[in-house]
Amino acid sequence: MTLKFLEKHFTVFSFMTILSALILLLSNSLVPNQTSSITLEEQEGFPKLVLVSTSADSQQDSNNSTSVNATQLPEKAKGPAIPSKGYLVEEIRGGLYWVTDGVYNTMFLVNDDGVIAVDAPPSLGENYIKAIREVTDKPIRYVVYSHSHIDHIGAAGNIFPNNITIVAQEETAKLLKIANDSNRPIPTITFKDNYNLILGNQTLELDYKGVNHEPGNIYIYAPSQKTLMLVDVVFPGWVPFKDLAITTNVPGFVQAHDIVSSYDFDTLVGGHLTRLGTIEDVNIQKEFITDLVNASKAANSKINFMDYVSKYGLTNPWLTFSEYSDAVTDECTNTMLAKWKDRLGGAEQFTESHCWTMTESQRVD
Repeated sequence: MTLKFLEKHFTVFSFMTILSALILLLSNSLVPNQTSSITLEEQEGFPKLVLVSTSADSQQDSNNSTSVNATQLPEKAKGPAIPSKGYLVEEIRGGLYWVTDGVYNTMFLVNDDGVIAVDAPPSLGENYIKAIREVTDKPIRYVVYSHSHIDHIGAAGNIFPNNITIVAQEETAKLLKIANDSNRPIPTITFKDNYNLILGNQTLELDYKGVNHEPGNIYIYAPSQKTLMLVDVVFPGWVPFKDLAITTNVPGFVQAHDIVSSYDFDTLVGGHLTRLGTIEDVNIQKEFITDLVNASKAANSKINFMDYVSKYGLTNPWLTFSEYSDAVTDECTNTMLAKWKDRLGGAEQFTESHCWTMTESQRVD
């Protein structure tokens, strides 16, 4: 793939997509005794992630030494193997299906009157339509946007028909009007707090309960299937993506864990990574977040800013604050990793960023 093509499409093939793909390479969710690499291919105008699997026994570097195997992950972080076609589609129950490429997850709801799709991740692209067509030939009548981010809805303008009805929370619509991105068409139906999307005998309850990941990010609940979809908040088996999943509102992100727990669900569809979740996964991440809040408070109390003013002065205040905040972050990180590094995937990679985000939020929020 040419540099020119990548530059043209980088807004669609987001930085988060690339990093999430690298996480997949660390996963043991692929066939045992295989290692993988990622290549990029163009598909329907989007850069497409393609996993290339090779035998771990035969892969060698230029010095003729065996390559290092993928990082060992906690069992809770491992999910189903992704077929060679590049995606997995499975029924959850009652006409509700989930689709995953091992990095991005979404779901769609089917009945005799048609299909309600949720989101349109560019990493899936046309594979999303293929997954739906494996299940039904009924028309796709609605698409629900979970929120505005490119990595979750950036294929909507390419894979869905122009006359499809798009439903989203009004804050998402505002953000998309500002973005003015043809790959993310403006919603045709918006709501403030709640909206029941009904198609035939199937229902999705859409709820907005304040900012968590970003303004407009909604809870998508299928009551008949007892399934909840919430994107970029809970990551079953893993710690959140970097900086608490780049949340725009740390207190709202923390509060979202209590809100999730208030729903009556058996299955959770998160936006990322390798498997479906349960209430147990929510409770485990809630425990992680509670520990993070407490570790951040303890670190902020223990490390005295004036000690760093005495040491570095204020000639260069950014140097002084950098040294101070690094010390606070390190204190929090060491406390967290002592408990969590072997419990959740990605803890060693992202806990430091979570500690920085939480300790800074406590200083300013």
